[in-house]
Amino acid sequence: MRTFFFVVFVSCLSPWAQAQVIAKIGSTEITQKEFDEKYKLLSQQLIDVPDRKTVLNDLINFEVGVQEAHRRGMEKDPIVRDRMRQELYKGFIEKELGPKVAKLSVSDKEMQAYYDRYPEIRISQIMIEVRPDATAAQRAEALTRAKEISAKVSKGGRAFEDFVKLYSDDEMSKNNGGDIGWQTRLTLYPSLYRAATHLKSGQISGLVDSPFGFFIVKLTDKKTYKDADHAMLRLAVQEDKKKQLFDSFIGGVRKAYKVQLNKSFK
Repeated sequence: MRTFFFVVFVSCLSPWAQAQVIAKIGSTEITQKEFDEKYKLLSQQLIDVPDRKTVLNDLINFEVGVQEAHRRGMEKDPIVRDRMRQELYKGFIEKELGPKVAKLSVSDKEMQAYYDRYPEIRISQIMIEVRPDATAAQRAEALTRAKEISAKVSKGGRAFEDFVKLYSDDEMSKNNGGDIGWQTRLTLYPSLYRAATHLKSGQISGLVDSPFGFFIVKLTDKKTYKDADHAMLRLAVQEDKKKQLFDSFIGGVRKAYKVQLNKSFK
């Protein structure tokens, strides 16, 4: 008799109680389990976590917004579709590489090897500016001027700082003898960084081309590994390893797809 009463009692419970549903939005349900999992994840990500009722209200608002967007057919909108594709790509990469990225570690030996290739340097520069909207003729004119300046600098007879004051278009560094402070592989344009790191302290480069114009650079100092910012260096090595991981993964995936490029692309 007691068993029969228990079965009848359970069958009389509302669907909400049986499924532990804490909210319904149309035909969509939010269960206690789903909410607890999302709230736990939120607690791990935020320092100042909202109260549970606020979080539930946000989840309801989210679901209402999603349902209304579907009702209006917004998934067909080109802008929305592009954003959905971007999120799908991000989700794919995060799911596949997230656990591997979390396990990445950086050793002192790797940091030393990285720094040997990409040291922190200090340079001074002469800039012959070329505006982004410059015509081919204007760029050619700037190049002619840059070659003339470079020849004068190579000939010498003056301090580099004097040439900077006479010819540099960079107003920010002009009054500092062209000094732009300490730079890394990540803070200096690649062609400038490559040119500077091939110099010895005190040496001056030839013309260096860049999208911003033409440069003549002088290496004034180079930090030793001991004096480098090791915290920033560790991050740089970690980012480098992330890129290697991504390139290897996506390269493997691409093998399953036929990729064709138009030969006329520049």
